Amino acid sequence: MSADLRHAQVQTRLVHAGSPALKNGSGPVNVPVVRTSTVRFADTATHAALNKQRAAGDRVATYGRHGLDTHQALEEAVASLEGGYRAVLAPSGLSAIALVLLATLAPGDHALVADSVYSPVRKVDKSLLQRYGIEVEYFSPAQDTLESRIRSNTRLLYLESPSSLLFEVLDLPALAATARRHGVLVAADNTWSGGLYYQPLALGANVSIQAATKYLAGHSDVMMGVVTVDSAELAQKIGVAYDALGLSVGADDAYLTLRGLRTLDVRLARHHENALAVAEYLARHADVARVYYPALPQDPGHARWRRDFSGASGLVSFAFGNPDPAAASRFIDALRYFSIGASWGGYESLALEAAPERLAEHSFWQQGAGKPSVVRLHIGLESPLDLIGDLDHAFAVTRDALRRSA
Repeated sequence: MSADLRHAQVQTRLVHAGSPALKNGSGPVNVPVVRTSTVRFADTATHAALNKQRAAGDRVATYGRHGLDTHQALEEAVASLEGGYRAVLAPSGLSAIALVLLATLAPGDHALVADSVYSPVRKVDKSLLQRYGIEVEYFSPAQDTLESRIRSNTRLLYLESPSSLLFEVLDLPALAATARRHGVLVAADNTWSGGLYYQPLALGANVSIQAATKYLAGHSDVMMGVVTVDSAELAQKIGVAYDALGLSVGADDAYLTLRGLRTLDVRLARHHENALAVAEYLARHADVARVYYPALPQDPGHARWRRDFSGASGLVSFAFGNPDPAAASRFIDALRYFSIGASWGGYESLALEAAPERLAEHSFWQQGAGKPSVVRLHIGLESPLDLIGDLDHAFAVTRDALRRSA
């Protein structure tokens, strides 16, 4: 099935998945916000039976931390969006990543991780996994042969496509097929697409992870992560780790994220439209050495993007033609519509310099010559004409300032 056809099928599910059932012939459009710390039971037999069901992997709540109607509605909707067996909520995107790593790896295990992943994955590795005797090896999906990297104790292949900061598009179907031949689990960070424009589970992954903080919630007012799995066995593993780690998500945040999910399709369409206009503008600009945006025909990942994706998000990065390291900070400080912020996925436009030490972790970046400063933009829902005008102003200010300081 093509990416475009999958996208068309999910549009209606976004509106209806997780909707509350009618009771006595009527009911609200939105699922109620159910807040509780304690779940009550009719009798001890019911309590024991439900605990037994939960231990067997059924989606039932015997304590408030397990989540009730609001949480379950969001999990159902995300599982439908991602085409998965079950989704599990986490307090943040990074906690969702850590949950997957801790649930699927044990002392003595080896994990292969694409070297261009979200940088805090390396913090989880250094601060937790290494202490527990788990070895993580970073590799370049473009330069390295996955087959030669897999060992007898390799248990997990962890990917992100497009990659963090520079948006390298990976050949997930080929990588996943190799991993599966060796019995290696495949997890993919799917935050860039919001789960709408890319379907890792359909392309061979076992686990899809999102920072729901970003496009799912969509309004810069929620912190949340979500893990979607393709099987009951994985759901059980994730559930056991979730309980052991004491994770919990507030009902109000679940409600806000479900509300955001309802408009994901129309919001992402505008992000895509605006970002493509900005990327095309940057690609023509004399002060820009390179634009990183897979929807551009000249992007090296464009063919894979067209094959596997049904759209693009609002993230665009570009490298300056001017090698002066001060160019990025001067440029960002001159922007008026773009706020400076480390997150993205909300309705507002943001700008951030890509830290050189993070770029140095990416083999995709190391292939480039000169390594000039890189700015990552999140293109929001403002008028693209205003955003381009703002960028034009910042380029002019930066150019003049660099000339004066030369």
